[in-house]
Parts: sequence; structure tokens; C-alpha cells
Amino acid sequence: MRLKDVLAGVPLLSFNGDETEDIQGIAYSSKNAQPGFLFAALKGMKKDGIEYVEEALLNGAVAVFSDQAKPENFPKTWVQVSDPREALALSSANFYSHPSQKMKVIGITGTKGKTTITYILEEILKKSSFTPGVIGTISYRGPGMNVSAALTTPEALDIQRILGEMHAHGVTHCFMEVSSHALDLKRVIGIEFDVVVFVNLSGDHLDYHQTMEKYFEAKKRLFFLNHKKRTAVVNGDDPWGKKLILQLSKGTKTYGLEPGAMVRGENFVLNEKGIEVTVIYPEGQISVSSPLLGKPNLYNILASMAVALTLNLPISAIQKGIASLTGVPGRFEKIENSFGFHVFVDYAHTDDALKNLLETVREFNPKRIILIFGAGGDRDKTKRPRMGEAAGTLSDWAIITSDNPRSEDPLAIISDIEKGIKKTGTQNYEIIPDRRAAIEHALSIGEKGDYILVAGKGHEDYQILGDKTIHFDDAEVIREILEARGGI
Repeated sequence: MRLKDVLAGVPLLSFNGDETEDIQGIAYSSKNAQPGFLFAALKGMKKDGIEYVEEALLNGAVAVFSDQAKPENFPKTWVQVSDPREALALSSANFYSHPSQKMKVIGITGTKGKTTITYILEEILKKSSFTPGVIGTISYRGPGMNVSAALTTPEALDIQRILGEMHAHGVTHCFMEVSSHALDLKRVIGIEFDVVVFVNLSGDHLDYHQTMEKYFEAKKRLFFLNHKKRTAVVNGDDPWGKKLILQLSKGTKTYGLEPGAMVRGENFVLNEKGIEVTVIYPEGQISVSSPLLGKPNLYNILASMAVALTLNLPISAIQKGIASLTGVPGRFEKIENSFGFHVFVDYAHTDDALKNLLETVREFNPKRIILIFGAGGDRDKTKRPRMGEAAGTLSDWAIITSDNPRSEDPLAIISDIEKGIKKTGTQNYEIIPDRRAAIEHALSIGEKGDYILVAGKGHEDYQILGDKTIHFDDAEVIREILEARGGI
């Protein structure tokens, strides 16, 4: 594709070189540059792509774009753009021939529930005559593709490549988790969404966004991208959802449990067997059953129904799809055993998610709730004491351990959490920094009727300790320990 066509629609400040240059690919990492490539010099959190232009040229790049003016005596084509991230998003869409225009794309944003909603919708699509693809926290998957996710929402170039591959394999609908980071970093510019969904908002990522208002503003961008007419689906029960609804057009579809929601749950039953709910919608009502557990999943089901109805999917497929999803990796995932206690792995890594998890389990009348949890290093520190407070208030015994400490001292993170748990006045907690040892101890003290919750990492199969990443999978570790004790 000619460079001129690759850059169509990109705001340019200056152009120095050959606009007819034949571009064979685009790279934002100099290591991935190849002969005939366009190199996008992006500013990262720690490094500036401008420092890697020389390496990109050595690897064969024939053109570069940056927000800086052309260096003196630069030997190749140099394009100065006003915003390199926007330029990468738009040029990537051009290079891959706008795959989002060739399928339905549904973007889902919010703090909690995005992953489960994509799984529910994927099952609904499988029960219909359509072919789903998913881009999300756990994996990027569809026909001929199943890749573990490095990022919830990949870089713009990678999204367009994945969408292109999905289209080539016959995907008709792509369900995409859209993170606040991705929106802030303009990764989804150039994607034409058909439906955009706001799930909820609670404290997370404040190390990056600083305030809840800025966090909300980042999420809100999904609803005002591009100019294509799209349908907004919003959780009308969520305080931030209510705020968003006031800023959107009258065509917004709402879901929830409160009166006035267009897709509304009534007469619901939540227990250890799953969820039963009657769903009222503009054209009628249906009964829905799901083996998923807890009130948060009731909201995930309602969100999925609102999207499915917006897409005019068959009611029978909606009911069958919801009923067929038995679980999501690392999302309240049950680990079976023969000891009589119940063990779950969950991704809850914020105070609100931890609170929801503990309140859900309390409804099952457990003998005791034993909670193992920590908090990630180099991330939002403000939530740590709140997580401790939730644990101290709602669990019967808490074990504070390491999550992904990254560059921080694990004991310093634990100390931040402990400040919150001490506020509750409870003495029912202990500190075991080694995560495997913490899990092993919890399983050793578990009794019949107890619920043992291992929270924070969910589906993750690694642990980041300083500058090292080791293999660590909570579910795998639990099964190993249970098997060694003859419990599996």
C-alpha cells in the first residue's frame, strides 16, 4: 500500500519524502520493523520511540512518523504528525482495510464484569447463526485464533491486525473489552463500533488517572468516538452510569434492577446453584437461568441481554447461551475437592470487587469465609487500605499475602492493606507474604462448610516479583496442594 494511502485521514504537520513509497507493514517497536515498514515513534511511559528510529532503519524501515520535526540529514521519509498515537490508530485501520466496517463490533467498558459479559455474549452467538470473536483480558480468540492476552485492549496496530484476521476467518461479531488506558492512549480510534456498553465504575487505576472524574472521562470517550451512529447500552443502576446517560442521546438503552430500565431484572433468585431471573424488555419478558453465581453476574447477564436484544439475536439463542456458560476462567472459578469446603479463585483486585465477592458468598450461609488476597505493586495505592477494610468487615479470617509486587517491597504493600484491616478492629487475620504458602495454609485450616476465596489474580498464570516474572497460577497451585493431600 502506498504511504499516501496508509496516512489517509491522519493530521500531518509536515511531510518530507516519497508519498508513493510502498509500505509493507507498520511497527511501533523497532525490533519488529522489517524492510519496507513504516515505523511509528511513540512516546511510552518510560521510553520515547524517537530513540529507536536508528534501529528501525537498520531493520529496514523506509519511513517514520513522529511528533518531532525531521532531523537534519535524515536519509528516509519523515512524517511529522500532531499526535503519533492517533496517527498509529488511523494508519493501522487504513493498512488493514478497515476490518471493523466488515463486521459488528461491540465495545464494553467499565471496572468490573467486562470479561464475563464477553463470555456470555460469545455463548449466545454460538447458539445463533453467527460467528463470534473476542478481544479481552484473558485471550484474543475466534475461528483459527486463541492467543493469551498481553493487554486487555491491545495496541492500535495489533487490534486492527486481529480484527483483520477475524474477518478473514468469518467472524461476524467481535466483542471487545475496552480499557480506560486504551481509550486514553487512543488505541481504539479508527474502530467503528456498532454497540458500546458501560458496565460500572469503581475505584481502580487511580495511579494512572489520579481521580475518579478523570477515570470516568477516559471511559466516556468510548461513547463519543468517530461519527458512525452506534447504540449505547448503559447500566442505569450505577451512579456513574446515571451520569453518562444524561450526556448521551435519547436512543440510549439501559439495563438494571431499578424501575425504568429498558432491560430489567425482576423476581430474581440467587443461591449456590446459580441465578434465576425474569427479564422484562420492551417487547415482552422471558425467564432466564444461569449457573453463574452472585448479584454481579446478574448484572452481567442483564448487560449481555441488552446487547443481544440490540443486535436482534433470537430469544431462544439468548436463553440457551446464558444457560450454557458454566463459568469464566478466574472469575469466581470453583475448584472441586472432596474435603467438604468450597474453594474459589477470583480476579477481585479492587475494594469494590472484593466487597461484592464477599457479600455474594455470605448469601450462601458459609460456616466461615477464609480470604487470601493482596494488592498489586506499582499500581493504585489508595485502594489498598480499602481492600483491607472490606476484608476485615466481611470475611471471618483473612490472610494477607503478595499479589504482583513488581518493583515494590511486598511487605510495604501488605502494610498498606493492614492499615485498613486494623480500622475494623478485627484480630482475625494473619500475614503470609509467600502466596503459595498462604494458599497452602488456608487449605490446611479449611473445614467442612467453609468458603476459601483466593482473590486478586484470577486467570493470571504468572507472578511479577521485582524484575522477574515466574509461573504462578492460583487454580493450578490449589489443585496441586489438594491433590497432594488426597482431596482431588
